Amino acid sequence: MTLKELRQQRSMKATRGKAATTEYNALVEKTERTAEEEAKITALETELSALETDVAELDAKIAAKEAADRRAGLFASTSAGAAARTVSEPNPETTGGFRSLAEFSVAVRNASVDHVVDPRLAALPGNSHESSGTSGEGYLIPAEFRQSIMELVFDGSDLLNMVTPEPTSSNVVRVLRDETTPWGSSGVQANWRAEGSQMTPSKLDTKGSDVRLHELYAFVVATDELISDAPRLNDRLTRQAARAIRWKASDAIMWGDGVGKPLGFMASPALVTVAKESGQAADTLVAANVANMFSRILPGNISNAAWVANPDVIPQLVTMQLGNQPIWTPPASGFQNAPGGFLLGRPIVLSEHADTLGDLGDIVLLDPAGYYAITKQGGGIDFASSIHLYFDYGAQAFRWTFRMGGQPHLSAPVTPARSTATKSHFVALAARA
Repeated sequence: MTLKELRQQRSMKATRGKAATTEYNALVEKTERTAEEEAKITALETELSALETDVAELDAKIAAKEAADRRAGLFASTSAGAAARTVSEPNPETTGGFRSLAEFSVAVRNASVDHVVDPRLAALPGNSHESSGTSGEGYLIPAEFRQSIMELVFDGSDLLNMVTPEPTSSNVVRVLRDETTPWGSSGVQANWRAEGSQMTPSKLDTKGSDVRLHELYAFVVATDELISDAPRLNDRLTRQAARAIRWKASDAIMWGDGVGKPLGFMASPALVTVAKESGQAADTLVAANVANMFSRILPGNISNAAWVANPDVIPQLVTMQLGNQPIWTPPASGFQNAPGGFLLGRPIVLSEHADTLGDLGDIVLLDPAGYYAITKQGGGIDFASSIHLYFDYGAQAFRWTFRMGGQPHLSAPVTPARSTATKSHFVALAARA
């Protein structure tokens, strides 16, 4: 028996042992048990004892096999032939014994098309193979590769990363908002009191709203020729799918209408829109625009704020001045950490999600903490495959689904204590057409 097979057996025994232990503990903790439950406890005790013996024996065999392999490698020749015999055994606990997502996908394809089921698929912990009518067949993607996809989805400086989504196990999260201000007439208040006079009580004033998770998917069709070329398939199923998911999720954070997708800050009532200057030419950006936008961000959030801008605005930003002082500055440490430079001291994130120069949303000043985002706990990425719809095309369909939701914390801009110019976490410049 190979080392891989031993590890797979050990993984299967451990998975069953974990489930049996959970069931056993739940029965033992009951204060009153039926005769059937007592018999079940006895049966579980016998099974757990046998599993403990089996796992211990497998651990001994694995250790012996690993020792033999190390010994063989230690005394092996350093020639190319010896190097070719070196084997890298993936951990079946996290990869199911597959070396890459491409290898896993090819095995799924073979099981679907040729009905040849790779033993590693059958041995996957938590396997969730399904087959029903035209829905096709699917296998739960191993944890290691699911995590790799999540890392790629959250890779890069994009809006999805900026808002730092919170994981949840629920499909709906109830959010309590406290939009009161210290100078307002509601919420917690502080009052002056004359000696001996009664205190006036105040209380929290919170409003609840539901944030739902919505499903985002990437649907990829791969030909048999591509499937046979594992490296190309691996790129298609990881980087390209993750890039597409990341783009759509980030775009919804900015522009989503809240119908079947997150509510983006540009479509939210919380957005503050700053008017253009009188007589301002179309498709221009002037220093007064930037100064007015800066004045409308919530004062307590300036240190967290960042500009999100379309690359089209850069030619006008880099020459912008107030008086004879430039308000755009390149980063002192070079452009690597802030490729867009700084505007009034806050970093610029160049993004294709921002609209083109002159349109609403070409430049936005925002505090990412003002947006509440959630993703499904435990990775949030599901994977399935089917050949039914494309059997006569010699192709297979792969589907990734990602669940997330989000909306701004504020339901409306905040009115300051001594001004009528409202403020928010999100400030945009009106169109200059």
